[in-house]
Order: sequence, then structure tokens, then C-alpha cells
Amino acid sequence: MKDPVICFGQQPCGFYPKRFLLSKFETARRLQQEIGGTIVFFLHDSDHDFRETRTVLRHRRLDEPFEFNFSFENQIQRKHSPLYLKRVVREWQEKTARQMTGYLSREELSFFLSVDAPSVADFCLQMYEHMGLLEGIQIVRSSDPKFRLAACAISDFFVDVPYQGEIVRARWKDEKLAIFKGGDVWLELPRVDFGKAQISPTRDSRFLWMQSVIGCTHYVCGLGEKGYMNLAEAPEVNFVVRDIIDRSDEAYVC
Repeated sequence: MKDPVICFGQQPCGFYPKRFLLSKFETARRLQQEIGGTIVFFLHDSDHDFRETRTVLRHRRLDEPFEFNFSFENQIQRKHSPLYLKRVVREWQEKTARQMTGYLSREELSFFLSVDAPSVADFCLQMYEHMGLLEGIQIVRSSDPKFRLAACAISDFFVDVPYQGEIVRARWKDEKLAIFKGGDVWLELPRVDFGKAQISPTRDSRFLWMQSVIGCTHYVCGLGEKGYMNLAEAPEVNFVVRDIIDRSDEAYVC
């Protein structure tokens, strides 16, 4: 019998992780205590949506929420580059630390300033590691070329391609590459050659693409995930809904 492989997936979701991600960590660890096996965190850092990294902190004295996020060098990078290629702006880090003095302790601010990461995804991952969330957990990243080359072929996908000095995540549809401009508007990009190492899945093709490499026996899914996932596509997997947690969209700090 195959040893249990407990997996959960998530985009980098704030430089302090949202509480629903904390719930996935805790649910996976509880399941591991019950059945054994290993835990795999599938970090979908190929996603390009800058809204994923919004970080809502509560003021330590007033208990009022405030939203922070990364800043970016230009609008193309902000809107269209994948999270593993959105570059961290040092000025953002220093400015944000000053803004967070009422939200974090001196020790927490000191660590925040000490993080030296080239990309938004790396910054988030370093923060999660410092918080002890990754201890004993295997990290698999959707941006890893080796992972992409090993994954199954999919017909619904995005492609990382160059555009105006940046790498953008363009949708492949009807034999064309395009980026979303808003509303019903898509901007078609010049056709370029690409291979599996540049491909990442859409929401609907992501699980089977991931599963073709990880081969999990149990998958901890979020409340929203279960709503759109086709569970019948993977009858070999036991799907477990993450535990309920309050203020799920706010950041977990300690």
C-alpha cells in the first residue's frame, strides 16, 4: 500500500499568510497525526494576480483592519507577470515597515526588514518559513521547470512569454496568446515558440496537472476550491475540506 501523501495547494497569499492558509496547514498536520505519511505544500507561484498577496493586518491597539500589499516597478509587471517573477522593490519594504509600526511588534518588524528575496513569491515563502509554518513540509512550486516538464500535457493553460521587457503570463486560447485587459478585452500578443517549461495551468486544469507529479492520496481543499473542483476526475484521492477558521481573509501573524 502506498504511504499517505497529504497535499494542499495555494498561491502566495500575503507576506503574512491569510488565515485560511493557516487552516490548511493545521488540517494537513491533524490528518498526518491520524494516518501518518508526508505533507506536500503545492505553492502555485505561477499565478499572476497581484490581489492574491493583499495582507490585512489589525492595529495592535485599535483592532482596526488595514490592507497592505507589494508595490511594483511597472504596470505590466504588476498586472501580468507571474508571482515568482514580480520583483520586490526595496523602497516598498522600508516604507511598508514604517506604516506597520502600529500593527507589528518591534521583533516582527525587524524580521520583515531582514528578508532579502528577489521575488514576491520568494518573499512570502521566507516569511512563512520564519513563522515555522513550513517545518517538516515538502514544498513544490508550480514555477519549477523540472516540475513543469514532468507534468502531464494539458489543453487549458497559460504561457510565460516576454512582453515589453517583462515576462508575462499569457493565456493560450484558440491558438493565440493574449493577456487580459479588463471587461471583455484581451490584448493579443505576437506568436512565439514555447515548450512545457513555460506552461502553467488554469484554475480548472490545475489539480490534475499537479496530481500527475505529486500523486497525493489526500488533498486538503479550501471552501471555494471544493465549489469548482471536479472531484470525480480523481477518484483515487480523498478530499478533505479544511477546518473552519474565523476572519479567514485576514493575515495570520503569530
